[in-house]
Amino acid sequence: MSAKILRPIGAKIRNNKIKSSVSRKIFVACNTTFLALFTFLCIAPMIHLLAVSLSTGHYAVAGMVSFWPRGFTLAAYDFLTGQSAFFAALNVSLLRVFLGTVVNMVLVVLVAYPLSKEVEVFRARTFYAWFFVFTTLFGGGLIPTFMVVSRIGLINSIWALVLPGAVNVWNAILLLNFFRGIPKELEEAARIDGANHLITMVRIYLPLSLPSLATILLFTVVGHWNAWFDGMIYMTTPVNYPLQTYLALLVMEADTATRNLMTIEDIMRLQYVTDTTVRIAQIFLAALPIMMVYPFLQRFFIKGIVVGSVKG
Repeated sequence: MSAKILRPIGAKIRNNKIKSSVSRKIFVACNTTFLALFTFLCIAPMIHLLAVSLSTGHYAVAGMVSFWPRGFTLAAYDFLTGQSAFFAALNVSLLRVFLGTVVNMVLVVLVAYPLSKEVEVFRARTFYAWFFVFTTLFGGGLIPTFMVVSRIGLINSIWALVLPGAVNVWNAILLLNFFRGIPKELEEAARIDGANHLITMVRIYLPLSLPSLATILLFTVVGHWNAWFDGMIYMTTPVNYPLQTYLALLVMEADTATRNLMTIEDIMRLQYVTDTTVRIAQIFLAALPIMMVYPFLQRFFIKGIVVGSVKG
């Protein structure tokens, strides 16, 4: 077919793509409007909280702030970050997230891979599967857990924040189901080529499981970053507090701290810093790292959690 004949056909196809019916235009307009409104409803509370945290204290207390700061000030953030304990707590949290994520991901993979095999391959599979399921149904509680952590000498140690929850059974089940969905022919081909289970897991299963691994990674990072209660239990000195524990205690004591300020500068700052602005500033400081990480993992999130929960 010559170029002269193809050229009119291509032009007709382009014109058909450009043209759309009235009903189609109405649908697109309504759909776009609905999604825009829904998006605004989702982000409006965060915009409001950010505006309140950047507003002068008396405006925030009086409820006069909507979506734009009134009497713009960073006093609430200065109040939270103006002490050296804040940066010490930040370092503890970053160390906890790093160690906890590495330990959790390694152990979850090492649990999920053998449990994804058939009984003929791993004879003790049923026993270990019920063993892990039992831990999700029954637990010793806070006091026995604290006694174990204390007796093995982990109090005031970063490992007290990492080891008690080192194996997340739900994440292991999610990854296990994903492993089961990988074709067995790939593993059989690798075994024929002389690969053992470790090489098969590292070179075949893990690269094919990136969506599920990214989902579990997101869960793990968020869990370690947001945890605060265990820091309050296992840490007896403020220098060992993770950031969330430090911020929680700081907010609890915000009124007392502001009332006990002694210098002229601190007294003048009372008009800018209130319990409301400090609490909301805490929310943003705590959520900011996760908000920065989530967009990079979001594209794996839906696929990882849906496929991992259905297959198998």
